[in-house]
Amino acid sequence: MSFIKLYLAPGKEHSLKRQHPWVFSGAIRKADGEPAEGDIVEVYSSKHEFLAMGHWAPGSIAVRIFSFEQVTPDYAFWKGKVQQAYNYRDRLGLTNNAHTDVYRLIYAEGDGVSGLIVDYYKYTAVIQTHTVGMYKVRDHIAKALQEIYGDRLRAIYDKSAESLSPKSPVDAVNGYLYGESTGGVVVTENKHQFFVDWESGQKTGFFIDQRENRDLLARYVKDKSVLNTFCYTGGFSVYALNAGAKEVHSVDVSKKAIELTIKNGELSQEPERHEAFAVDTFEFLKGKEEMYDVIILDPPAFAKSQKVRHNALMGYKRLNAEAMKKIKPGGILFTFSCSQVVDKYLFNSTVMAAAIEAGRNIKIMHHLSQPADHPISIFHPEGEYLKGLVLFVE
Repeated sequence: MSFIKLYLAPGKEHSLKRQHPWVFSGAIRKADGEPAEGDIVEVYSSKHEFLAMGHWAPGSIAVRIFSFEQVTPDYAFWKGKVQQAYNYRDRLGLTNNAHTDVYRLIYAEGDGVSGLIVDYYKYTAVIQTHTVGMYKVRDHIAKALQEIYGDRLRAIYDKSAESLSPKSPVDAVNGYLYGESTGGVVVTENKHQFFVDWESGQKTGFFIDQRENRDLLARYVKDKSVLNTFCYTGGFSVYALNAGAKEVHSVDVSKKAIELTIKNGELSQEPERHEAFAVDTFEFLKGKEEMYDVIILDPPAFAKSQKVRHNALMGYKRLNAEAMKKIKPGGILFTFSCSQVVDKYLFNSTVMAAAIEAGRNIKIMHHLSQPADHPISIFHPEGEYLKGLVLFVE
């Protein structure tokens, strides 16, 4: 196979030699052709030394690397990538787990396939591509999944229409690459049950990345009043109910999310202790002084780019300050940010500023992150997007 060659400016090869999987547009000095979006390209140093292969994408990140060796990117290559990701999850004890049948199988750069997400939901795999290059090989990915899972896979759903840019050259339409619709399914996570609808739900249908943090919450809620804000489908709420919380209130501005939260609450052991409210979190907190022993703050990404990071930090500060003011003395606050442009140090500083504003003495009980099936490559620290703190509020 012959691919367009890109040549970097002098000194711009160092990040690739450290195996960082992105090439920024400003690092490229010249090309021996004009690649189209999604094309495979080879990247060379200014001295014509081979560095890596990846997918071309116009924009700030011009190339997303999938190999630091010269390879033939055919079906066997992509199956090898999927097999490697599967073997890692098998080592984590997730591929044949009687208590958990939902997990992330492929996490983009963490698994060496920038632009690709695959989540597994009890016999169904949901693919989401974030680059045209990965979209073009999705059939290879689907075939590999069928061969690796065998009869443990009954359907593969491609949900790339939302994740690809409307300006991309492919006309992505969500649909099944294998099998057919089941109308969603009840999955099990750490013995807790949830209904997942990958066709109409956010992302791929469920926020898998909070699995271990939900399990941690269960330690602190017995006989306590719990408020779960930005609850989406009620993951934290179900864990709290099953762990013996006195009462659980779930809040989300989306009526559809609340409908799913109610449905999941009914799958819990104590559904009568649960109430759900379709309302803005800040509005709900008004007049709720010292009502809750435990509060969860898990908002959507307030910042998706550096341009709006300052406004996002102000949002996180305001949200955390309000919760700190309202929680009971001796209460526990679980607070999160999934904004990739807000690193954990900046998030911690913002929460500290909120504590100063609230006038409460705060102790850090736990530092939280994403679970091991959302692996962070040591060469790509940007893959650590989820950060959280568990705080004791005196």
